[in-house]
Amino acid sequence: MGLFDFLSNKGEEKPVQPAAKPAAGGTDFFGNNNAAANPTAQPAAAKGDSYTVVSGDSLSKIAKNHYGDASKWHQIYEANKAIIGANPDHIEVGQQLTLPTL
Repeated sequence: MGLFDFLSNKGEEKPVQPAAKPAAGGTDFFGNNNAAANPTAQPAAAKGDSYTVVSGDSLSKIAKNHYGDASKWHQIYEANKAIIGANPDHIEVGQQLTLPTL
């Protein structure tokens, strides 16, 4: 490799445009809730949504993602006892859970 191999003719190209800003609410690149940026935005779970369990889920992970607090898994369990059964640690992929309004 020679000295001039590092030079290119790309000096006149337009720079890459930054990505569009995410909509108000939701999460940022790091998974942080953007509710602080938009205090009027409600968390997704405030509407009484349903959620389909995926591989690797736990009630605490679901609570953390939807309510911002993993300790709120108890409310999800209480609302879905008939589906989950007696053991809250045993949820199955594909189960449809109701996320109660808190």
